Amino acid sequence: MKAEVREIKRQFGEIRLFPETLDDLWHLSHLVGPGDLVFATTFRSVEAATDKIRPEKAEKRPVRLGIRVEKVEFHQHTNRLRIAGVIESGVDVSSHHTLNVEPGFEISVIKRWRSFDCERLKRAVDASAYGVVHVVSVEEGEAQVYRLRQFGPEWVTTITAGSSKGADTGTRSVLFEKTLEVLTMITGPLVVAGPGFVKEEFADYVRRDAPDLAERMLVVETRRIGRGAVQEVIGQGILDRLLGDLHLAREVRLMDEVLLRIATEGAVAYGIDEVRRAIAYGAAETVLVSDVLLRNEEVTGLIEQAEYVGASVVVMSTEFEPGERLEALGGAAALLRYTIGSPM
Repeated sequence: MKAEVREIKRQFGEIRLFPETLDDLWHLSHLVGPGDLVFATTFRSVEAATDKIRPEKAEKRPVRLGIRVEKVEFHQHTNRLRIAGVIESGVDVSSHHTLNVEPGFEISVIKRWRSFDCERLKRAVDASAYGVVHVVSVEEGEAQVYRLRQFGPEWVTTITAGSSKGADTGTRSVLFEKTLEVLTMITGPLVVAGPGFVKEEFADYVRRDAPDLAERMLVVETRRIGRGAVQEVIGQGILDRLLGDLHLAREVRLMDEVLLRIATEGAVAYGIDEVRRAIAYGAAETVLVSDVLLRNEEVTGLIEQAEYVGASVVVMSTEFEPGERLEALGGAAALLRYTIGSPM
């Protein structure tokens, strides 16, 4: 994501945004919401003046429109963000229009930029400095490739060779060759993960046949395979060695700590009401909030209260396992400085 601040006074103002990837569109789906004003150059049907009795078909021309947002939809599989609302500036004022935002499509957003909006925007901009991380889980007879989006792991493909465990050396070589063929098309860091020695043999194969790829490769031992291996890679903090403070790794660690404190009756609160009470007592140290609740005015007010008392706020993606766990706890939790008693 690229961003250019045009003018902001007392948290209200305009920022020009240039999404570059699918991750950026996902971030925009949480940065832009109902009531915001979005400007963009788009195509709209404009009827030309004519002397003919039967009007000609309206021609679509590029126009600059300002849309008062009513609805935002993130379409992951079509690589598109749809922003729908009422035109306030440009042609056909008061009519409805939908902006189809794709990577490379510039928009300007005028709104009140809350602190967690700014934190998300900074994270999106910082992430542009790195290539997308891929994880390949390798076991006997199969390799699974995942792309690590900022909203969670995205399955790319599965490569198979042989129909059972204990495949012979020739079959393993076929698997390695087919997997490397896929991986040579990616850019950015690569993590090779899995249990046992097969992943080590594959890593040696990469070092021998694709030294350029090997320079950005990291080999990690995991107990699980497939998506479970990806989860372990993130949970172990391995990605921090590649990208610094990756937000996904932080989400995994924080949610693990929440669940541990719940199991041991430690200093934790979960559910909107309990988190609100912890913030009111000044006990909240870190507040976790599900991204799907950001449209809820009650929750955004709770976030502002948390920041006012000095608590850090982490917005968690429900596209990823830790966010799903948080959603199951009511969408909000807080790690506390000290335990608080049950309400009377």
